[in-house]
Amino acid sequence: MDLKAKQRIALSVYFFLSGFCFSTWASRIPTIKTFFNFNEAELGSILLAMPISSMIGLPISGWLVSRFNSRTPLLVSFLFFSVSLIFIGYAQTPFLLVIAIGFFSFCMRILNIAVNTQSITLQNKYKKKIIGAFHGIWSTGGLAGVGFSTLMVKLHITIGLHLTYVAIFTFITVIIAYFFLIKNDRATTGNKLIFGKPDPFILYLGILVFFAAVCEGGMYDWSGVYFREVIGEEIFTFGYLIFISCMALSRFFSDKLIENIGMKKTYIISSLFITIGIGLAIIFPTFWASMFGFCLVGFGTASVFPMTFALAGTSKKYSPGMAISIIATYGILGMLIGPPLIGYLAHAFNLRISFIIFIISGLMLIPISQLFFRLQNKGSVH
Repeated sequence: MDLKAKQRIALSVYFFLSGFCFSTWASRIPTIKTFFNFNEAELGSILLAMPISSMIGLPISGWLVSRFNSRTPLLVSFLFFSVSLIFIGYAQTPFLLVIAIGFFSFCMRILNIAVNTQSITLQNKYKKKIIGAFHGIWSTGGLAGVGFSTLMVKLHITIGLHLTYVAIFTFITVIIAYFFLIKNDRATTGNKLIFGKPDPFILYLGILVFFAAVCEGGMYDWSGVYFREVIGEEIFTFGYLIFISCMALSRFFSDKLIENIGMKKTYIISSLFITIGIGLAIIFPTFWASMFGFCLVGFGTASVFPMTFALAGTSKKYSPGMAISIIATYGILGMLIGPPLIGYLAHAFNLRISFIIFIISGLMLIPISQLFFRLQNKGSVH
């Protein structure tokens, strides 16, 4: 097996475990809501800890990208990332829960920048699109995570033990895979954040990631609650499971789809799938209608992040790592505004009405992406 094949396998392990750990946390949000007896607004406020701590990590992740090769920050952040799951599982007060969630999100911020920087570097070695496949592996990890969570819920395993099992497995595996990651990938130029008038290239990609984050992040945080409280399903992970299954499946074919129809049309298709899928779940709040709707949302959200990060890697102003770090900040803002806003609207009205936020965000992908490509064709983006 040649070196780049080993590097691809090792990097795939990191993408898989990132999705596995994140979905482990997200799929147990209804458990946390019940344990602390949070209402929707209180849960929305607790979820604010994630984007706020990610924003705190912005200057640190940017500094790490410019100072080191990506593999060392990736390993260190992943080790703390896994340990923070244990703290979430055993938090006994809202204050300790917020601290644990914040630490979890802070580490996730750094590892996301590092793992995506590695993927762009490796894609350049392959001379073909492979980023979509990596995000498919992330979603597959998410699928495995929610599947494992479903089993834990069915067996009545406590959230503390559940998250501890996942943390130990992750801790050991990332250390083994570390030795096969790409070395010496630090960019020599474009590592400094330039203040001033926003670069249109970065701005429009950032806005796309913002709306995608509202949809994707909101589904992670609220799909389980929707299935338990609106659909009335005892095994509340079903909605999350179908969403992330369809996302994973779609991401493995996204690279080929983009090659055949182009990114411009793919953004439009993604938008329509999100809008129709959420619309079905709102209008027909039954088990099978919502399952089909969440499936469409999974297909719709699948390509947006891989496409946008791939475009970020072509920036002429910034290195891939720095470009991704800046654009990911818009995603964090989407996480900051989206999931908590769902909670506040659900508390003021109801959860079904609050899901209209997803429809609005999904529809916004069309005008923003078309504006980006129109400017790019004119040669004025850079």
